[in-house]
Amino acid sequence: MVKDTSMTSPLFKLGLAALCTTLLASCAQSPTGRSQMLLFSPQQMSKLGADSFEQMKKQEKVSKDARVNAYVSCVAKAVTAQVPASYGITNWEVVVFDSKQVNAFALPGGKIGVYSGLLKVAKNQDQLATVIGHELTHVLAQHSNERLSRSQLTGLGLAAADIAMGSSEYRGATMAALGLGVEVGVMLPYGREQESEADRLGLDLMARAGFNPAEAIPLWQNMSAAAGGNAPPQLLSTHPSNESRIAELQAQQAEAVPLYQQARASGLVPQCKA
Repeated sequence: MVKDTSMTSPLFKLGLAALCTTLLASCAQSPTGRSQMLLFSPQQMSKLGADSFEQMKKQEKVSKDARVNAYVSCVAKAVTAQVPASYGITNWEVVVFDSKQVNAFALPGGKIGVYSGLLKVAKNQDQLATVIGHELTHVLAQHSNERLSRSQLTGLGLAAADIAMGSSEYRGATMAALGLGVEVGVMLPYGREQESEADRLGLDLMARAGFNPAEAIPLWQNMSAAAGGNAPPQLLSTHPSNESRIAELQAQQAEAVPLYQQARASGLVPQCKA
């Protein structure tokens, strides 16, 4: 009988040791104190975000509507002005994509994309600020890094197993698990926990900019209506259900409203015209 020495081979042990070192060095906390595993540097994430954004601008139709672009940029500028300087992003690029999609996103490196279809659901500046604040928070809370890091861990596990079995294809398996292609990359879907965190922090961010946080409630009611009852049950979705989301946002008004009042009292009164 041939003894299986794969698990005790020097190469396997070296890979395992490297993995353990990486894990110990990469533990972090989100702004709400939730534990995170972050394996990528801010520089790596910024480059990935910038590359993905450039690819999207080539693939998607960019809006030429000056009025729409000015409106979206006005709201985005007001919200991003409240991003702490410690995040190191001072110049956010904002692009409106001419599409019926009801969506928006923000990417590491200071990139914001808004689909024009969102403006039919986010019906005023406060509702649009709610969405932009939410998406910005995904970046500020390093949710993209966290999501990719989980894929990286899966990839390392596959690579270690393939090395142990002497596979000549471990490199390809690892790269596939990383999901670093432009079409996947930082655009991987966020989990329910990350979405709830972005709701909470994004609400505070838009309120600090002088936008009315109470408008987050009708925004998600509009979202629910636009979905036409087609959204999957919460347990089958990575996102909170609209009902749960609305209930949580209502509970968070007690914290967000004073921030809004303070912003207005200090002269932050956005006047972005759709």
